[in-house]
Amino acid sequence: MAERFEHHARLMTVLTFVSRVTGLARDAALARVFGVGPFMDAFNFAFLIPNLFRRLFGEGAISAAFVPRYAELVRDDREASRRFAGLLLVLLAILLWGIVAVGEVFLLSRMWSASEFEVTRLGVQTIGGIATETVGVRSVRLGYELAALMLPYMPLVCLTAIAGSALQVHGRFGPTAGAPIILNIALVAATLGVVPLVRAGDLSPDWHLRIVAGSVVAAGLVQLAWTLWILRSVGPVFTLRDTTAWVSVRATLVQVAPMMLGLGVLQLNTAIDGLIASWPTLVGPTILGIDYPLQAGAMSAIANAQRLYEFPLGVFGISIATAVFPLLARQNNDIPAFTETVRRALRLTVFVGLPASAGLLALAHDAVGAFFRGGAFGNDEVRRVAFVVLGFAPAIWAYQANHVLTRAFYARKEAMVPVKVAVAMVALNIVGNITLIFTPLREAGLAWSTAGCATIQCIVLARLLARRTPGIVDGGVWRSWLRSALATAAMTLAVVGVLAFFPDPERWAQYTLRLAVGVATGAATYFLIARLLGMAEIADVLRRTPPKA
Repeated sequence: MAERFEHHARLMTVLTFVSRVTGLARDAALARVFGVGPFMDAFNFAFLIPNLFRRLFGEGAISAAFVPRYAELVRDDREASRRFAGLLLVLLAILLWGIVAVGEVFLLSRMWSASEFEVTRLGVQTIGGIATETVGVRSVRLGYELAALMLPYMPLVCLTAIAGSALQVHGRFGPTAGAPIILNIALVAATLGVVPLVRAGDLSPDWHLRIVAGSVVAAGLVQLAWTLWILRSVGPVFTLRDTTAWVSVRATLVQVAPMMLGLGVLQLNTAIDGLIASWPTLVGPTILGIDYPLQAGAMSAIANAQRLYEFPLGVFGISIATAVFPLLARQNNDIPAFTETVRRALRLTVFVGLPASAGLLALAHDAVGAFFRGGAFGNDEVRRVAFVVLGFAPAIWAYQANHVLTRAFYARKEAMVPVKVAVAMVALNIVGNITLIFTPLREAGLAWSTAGCATIQCIVLARLLARRTPGIVDGGVWRSWLRSALATAAMTLAVVGVLAFFPDPERWAQYTLRLAVGVATGAATYFLIARLLGMAEIADVLRRTPPKA
């Protein structure tokens, strides 16, 4: 009987869907309370640091290096697998808390030397058809202070991710997908819970953000405690005195750096986007004596846009890649099974990724308005963020496929192949970022650069994998992709056509109605056309029980 990954992917999809919905609720609460400006720029910069470590170190490189070795040991020597998992967790805890100690010294020194606020007169700029404000405000000290407050979240969430990876090998995918829900609920509670105090004048906005930052660390403690409690069933042995386990740990850690680059291209590129967007808040309105093209609020606009394209990416793409990776690791010596698994993953990835790209392009303004409009987030902010979403959205299918392709190389123990591609893509993205922000695209140029690099990366990885494993992209895969494209085209026409009957939105209810009608129309049209075309991927998405070979 051939092993399947789709039923695990469906579980991951359901839990990740809940996670992404609560994540959107989190960002909607933050946007409505704090708007798009210096306060949210400071918070998003501070949250960028532990989030980057989580994606690169916890969910990315360490997990990718850990899972194949751990899966082998679970299969061949259960006791050795317990010692290996325990030793790796202990070593990572020591390393990560050491990084936190060094980082806190740096951030606190920067905080005490920074000014509270700086206000600079700027020229009027047009971004996405919007004449932006002419005054730039930098909340310099607050950015470093919030980063110092939230930095301890980094080791907590990374250790949670590694423990969750161990559980995935044992077929338990729930904790990995469910842990972010805890963070999102904590942030929503902290954001909305003290609003009455702020309105009454008993709490300032900066102290409000400090409370929100504290809730991040509290959520990290709960996430780690919950995951470790479930991990008791696996029984890791926490010790530093096991020479056999040290051999496996050293072999795993050697792979971390290349895997960090290979799996982390999108994360690195989005982090670079964030740092470039944060320049007005953290450094100033000029660079090398030249007026900087981005203004206050650029970081917040990028962060909100990222949340919208990450919704389908996390719900479907990363869920598929996460579910397929342990299976690929077990099949690395069974080429026919490995090839068929990658084919199914690529068909399913494009089946859900292509309509997600087209749908978000067609509904960008309505999605931003429905999730963020209200309070301090007005129609100008909606248009500004939607302009950035239009840059990220075209490559959702590529972001998803890159996760599958990169993990396929790692399962084959060819980590350096995606690394070389990754280095080139990061360099290309930096060049694209610096070039495009000086065009009328402004911060949206960061999104277009990231999307373009992801598309190029996908094409290159697919070609390289096909050379090493002939038949990965066979006639069946091409036919599936063509049918997905036809169904997506029909879906897009239907969505654009139905929205033509609605007036341009101004209020939250109007945005929400247009989004609901657009999504319902698009989903119904896509699945109808896909069924008429006889696409087997519908069954993979909807099947409730593991299929038999």
